[in-house]
Amino acid sequence: MLVPLQGHYSFWLGRLSMQWVPYDNPIIVGAFVFACSVGLAIVAGITRLGWWGYLWREWVTSLDHKKIGLMYMIMGAIMLFRGFVDAVMIRAQQAMAAGPHTAGFLDASHGYLPPFHFDQVYGSHGTIMILFAVTPMLIGMMNIIVPLQVGARDMAYPFLNSIGLYLTAVGAALVMLSLFLGEFSHAGWVGLTPLSELAYSPGVGVDYWLWALQISGIGTTIGSINIVATIVKMRAPGMTWGKLPIFSWTSLSMSTIGITAFPILTVVVSLLTLDRYVGTHFFTAGLGGDLMLYKNLFWMWGHPEVYFLILLPFGVVSEVIANFSHKQLFGFTTMVLATFAIAGVSWSVWLHHFFVMGQGPGVNTYFGIATMLVGIPTGVKLFNWIFTMCRGRLHFDPPMLWATGTLFLLPIGGLSGVILAMVPADYEMHNSVFVIAHFHNMVMVTVFAEFAAITYWFPKVFGFKLDPTIGKKVFWSWVVAAALVFIPMYGLGLMGMTRRLSYISRPELQPFLYVQEAGMFMFCVAAFYQFKQFYMSIRDRAKGVHLIGDGEVWSGERSVEWVAHSPVPFYNFAVTPYIHQRDEWAWRRAEGHVRAKPERYVDIEMPKNTAIPFLMAGATFVFGFAMVWRIWWLGAVSFAGIVALLVLRSFIDDTEYTVPAADVEKHEQQFFRHRDAHSPDLRPIERAGRGVYL
Repeated sequence: MLVPLQGHYSFWLGRLSMQWVPYDNPIIVGAFVFACSVGLAIVAGITRLGWWGYLWREWVTSLDHKKIGLMYMIMGAIMLFRGFVDAVMIRAQQAMAAGPHTAGFLDASHGYLPPFHFDQVYGSHGTIMILFAVTPMLIGMMNIIVPLQVGARDMAYPFLNSIGLYLTAVGAALVMLSLFLGEFSHAGWVGLTPLSELAYSPGVGVDYWLWALQISGIGTTIGSINIVATIVKMRAPGMTWGKLPIFSWTSLSMSTIGITAFPILTVVVSLLTLDRYVGTHFFTAGLGGDLMLYKNLFWMWGHPEVYFLILLPFGVVSEVIANFSHKQLFGFTTMVLATFAIAGVSWSVWLHHFFVMGQGPGVNTYFGIATMLVGIPTGVKLFNWIFTMCRGRLHFDPPMLWATGTLFLLPIGGLSGVILAMVPADYEMHNSVFVIAHFHNMVMVTVFAEFAAITYWFPKVFGFKLDPTIGKKVFWSWVVAAALVFIPMYGLGLMGMTRRLSYISRPELQPFLYVQEAGMFMFCVAAFYQFKQFYMSIRDRAKGVHLIGDGEVWSGERSVEWVAHSPVPFYNFAVTPYIHQRDEWAWRRAEGHVRAKPERYVDIEMPKNTAIPFLMAGATFVFGFAMVWRIWWLGAVSFAGIVALLVLRSFIDDTEYTVPAADVEKHEQQFFRHRDAHSPDLRPIERAGRGVYL
């Protein structure tokens, strides 16, 4: 039986009515006008250039893992911008609302955001940054690099790969829609109970949050299954587990967490959905439910998710430091063991999120010790990176700057986490912004590693480098910004400032908040340089600036993905490579196999493009929208459409096409002619073809 709702309800539109359109809020109206203007400009530009057919054929319906990975990263970048805007609003509100005599604007008693609006911004910031910005960018990196590193032509399940992308996009779209139609959850990004129950949140904000998490969580689970299957089943001949590159090892550990943790999120979100929609009381105290059941289930997903975000960046840092040190990664085996030790311990630490909830000294002691244990394998990684750089021929190109930056951020974030693992200290700082500073410090490790990965592998995908001079300005702007924002936040936490505050009663804290505001300005400067770097690099590409030839892009590449051409063709490898060493590309350079060509070409089977994932995404978005607003007939129709599309796909047997060997050879010859013209400095080899393509 469905829970009866208060207020307007109709059969055709459910709860939807004009009262849910926030046309009287100037901030939201301004955001809506800006979004519409940008959207119309993009549509007009695409129409003028005649790109609609190209985008449909080559991107929207593509099953190419590289294009899917790029779409993941573009979506993540867009959501990162939205989440950053939320962060600017939060910091500005707190800086303006510190002290009882601060002015109020736009119906706010202090600052410019009323508490209810502030809570929505706070919740959307956390949700977006973790689930729709950082996570999609990491999954995008894995999509691009993992098949190349294992010598595969695509992911194990290309069709599911596309579905995973579009389900994540649907979740992001629901979050974005909530800004203009309805509201977003004011129960925080963690969905605090009982605040997220229907009695305390009768609006649609929590419903938007529930369905965005539910749909995107399924997409992330699908993506994780695909990564594991690709690494386990599609490694090139000769690639034993001992020869698997470190980035792929961290991808495997991260995806293992994804497979095992995200179903827990699906369960806990489903139970909360039943509470709100059907009237069950899984989390209702006094009616047979248990508030702590929600806390335990959520953080049983939430803390492995933290390591889900950090393990892949560790792999990126390992690849980049080894490259720009011109050395093998020190302690490879211990790095792999440390990676899986962190992944294993991640399941034993979730309760440190509520040490203050009265679990008892025995339980708190166990989880405190387990949390501290994470520092051991993390320390192993840190020292291995330092030993890799020791006596290396260091080159501080932008990727190395970003990777080195993580070496400074990681100890600060890690040690502050160890402090919080001590139960007596956590009792004092549990709900303070010290915890926020620690968490954001670790997120900065992930973000710095993502920028290292983008600048490092960008020429692999596109065939030209990003402007290094501007790239260094981007890096140093980020360093200054992070220091100005998060160092004062540690201090504010130690001085007792709690989190989730729209009004700070102590005016003596305002100078620290102003410093944070200066840091937010520096983040804007960094964003300006980032856009300038992309613009200048793409513009200069037409003039031949920053173009790369095949061979040495950074002069120290080591792993298998560099065996493929730059930019990578749609089939990845003309002939599946045989793997001789863990650092296969470094071995080939040493042996003189850079210019080697295959003795013969073979036909290649590739997945056909299909529009079904995109159409399923459209039906899923309609379903999510209908469930948010309780438009039951529309939900039933859209769900039937999803099922019908899946059934239709099951009847399609012709899902692949053949690239004839002659076409592959023609494409390769064109590439070799272009490479020879642009890379005359590469030394010729004496044993061309021997042991390279087998």
